[in-house]
Amino acid sequence: MPNQLSLAEVEKTARAAHAGQTDKAGRPYAEHLAAVANGVRARGGDDDQIAAAWLHDSVEDHALSAEWLAAAPLSDRTKAVVLALTRRPDEAPEAYARRILGTPGALLVKEADLAHNAHPGRLAVLDEDTRERLTAKYARMRALLGLPA
Repeated sequence: MPNQLSLAEVEKTARAAHAGQTDKAGRPYAEHLAAVANGVRARGGDDDQIAAAWLHDSVEDHALSAEWLAAAPLSDRTKAVVLALTRRPDEAPEAYARRILGTPGALLVKEADLAHNAHPGRLAVLDEDTRERLTAKYARMRALLGLPA
């Protein structure tokens, strides 16, 4: 596809789309997106995967629409990874994991996402019940995806 968005343009788009949003710890949501993108890069991910990392929560969080994604000047692979990582309402974790495993490039992005979500420093600022619930949720997803604990 000619004239695809550069990684800098994807980052700018993602930061603008999530502007004003915060994570469970009250931090700007863009910090999570940057951490996932950097995690993908550090794990040897390519530009398609790094772009998907910036956008991985955009459709799920309604920061950007599925229609925007479909029309965006991005590679088909980036779009497929973003859609694979977009949880559906009431979707079973097993179905979500199967879709990720069946989408080339998606597992690496999800691995970076889980690594940042489960980072001890990030979890430490949450209340005990939330920390325990999320730790178990992330561990279960890692197991479903065949990732080491």
